[in-house]
Amino acid sequence: MIDEAALRRQYALLRPSLDERGRRLFAATQAQALGYGGIAVVARATGVAPSTIGRGLKEIAEGAPPTGRRLRRSGGGRKRLTETDVTLERDLLDLIAPMTLGCPERPLLWVSKSLEKLAGTLRAKGHQVSANSVRRLLRRLGFSRQGNRKANEGRGHPDRDAQFEHINAQVLAFQAANDPVISVDTKKKELIGNYKNGGTDWCPEGEPQRVNVHDFEDKDLGKAIPYGIYDIADNSGWVSVGVTHDTAQFAVNAVRRWWTALGQGRYPQARKLMITADGGGSNGSRVRLWKVELQKLADETGLTIQICHYPPGTSKWNKIEHRLFCHISQNWRARPLTSRLAVVELISATTTKTGLKVACELDTTEYAKGIKITDAEMEALAITRNDFHPEWNYIIAPRTSDRAVILAHFLEEFDGGR
Repeated sequence: MIDEAALRRQYALLRPSLDERGRRLFAATQAQALGYGGIAVVARATGVAPSTIGRGLKEIAEGAPPTGRRLRRSGGGRKRLTETDVTLERDLLDLIAPMTLGCPERPLLWVSKSLEKLAGTLRAKGHQVSANSVRRLLRRLGFSRQGNRKANEGRGHPDRDAQFEHINAQVLAFQAANDPVISVDTKKKELIGNYKNGGTDWCPEGEPQRVNVHDFEDKDLGKAIPYGIYDIADNSGWVSVGVTHDTAQFAVNAVRRWWTALGQGRYPQARKLMITADGGGSNGSRVRLWKVELQKLADETGLTIQICHYPPGTSKWNKIEHRLFCHISQNWRARPLTSRLAVVELISATTTKTGLKVACELDTTEYAKGIKITDAEMEALAITRNDFHPEWNYIIAPRTSDRAVILAHFLEEFDGGR
């Protein structure tokens, strides 16, 4: 077996004492000794181009080089573009620097900054440069092609870890008291119809299921909006599939349906309910309608509801994402969601080896968008905010005659909700 590492070390030791021709002949002799495939091996180990090694092999085959052949002196060869064109680097940096939208003097403001377009713009400025030269210049200046990174929110929040610890402590306290803890969120909206669904499934060879080419929404079938509730202690899920809009009313009604159909029977002695949710969307921490609808739910059920939101940018840690939604996606992979019934049946059929069970129902209620909540309605809420990030952690108590007694007992038991 060829030891490329040993060859690399040997070349590194000899390289400082070899001139250009000596390096070429060294690489050629090593390739010749290795035989078939030797050029590729030596090129990887030494960094010498395969074409250069080929020239060295040709020189060896022809014998000694002609007398008087000049070897390149130190500093010889073509000068760098930046040495012969002193404004090239500055003009290139001007083109790729962050731009202010609306500035009419930026030549590449509304187009992609491809190598060809950069080179073309530089040539228009009088520079003799190719796309490959632009690539080398960008590399030398420390630039590379990179995508977007989601990092503006959440990642650097100083209390992110503290909020996770707070949520964990509350979950453990509720579970110790045998009170329900649910994780809620909206799954990705899905078009209903014979559309392509990601993933693969077993089919007869050469007979994939045929679906529509274009994914335009069918006005008659519409779309499915799955809102999920995951019961952490019971390892079970509930999904309400809406067909109009993902609003706070829709979200709270899904919680209401879960409590009526499943939660009340599982936790007959419960006086409290904990909800963990993302910081945005229909159940966002700043959504007034979300709090008003939760107040209605508390009044109807007599439950004291504690809400803990995840910090911005951390929704991937919401348990419902990797305990429920991911398994639904796996269950219906490569299955076109041809009807509302198909959506409900595929979600209901989702199970795991660890015992996950999912119930699902269709919610055909027409939910209105843009409902405004007044300051007076907010002041009427029986809401108590926690000292630690009150925008993320708060308690909504039922507005009954014994509310004060219930809330005082709750706060005493959970040490102010922290």
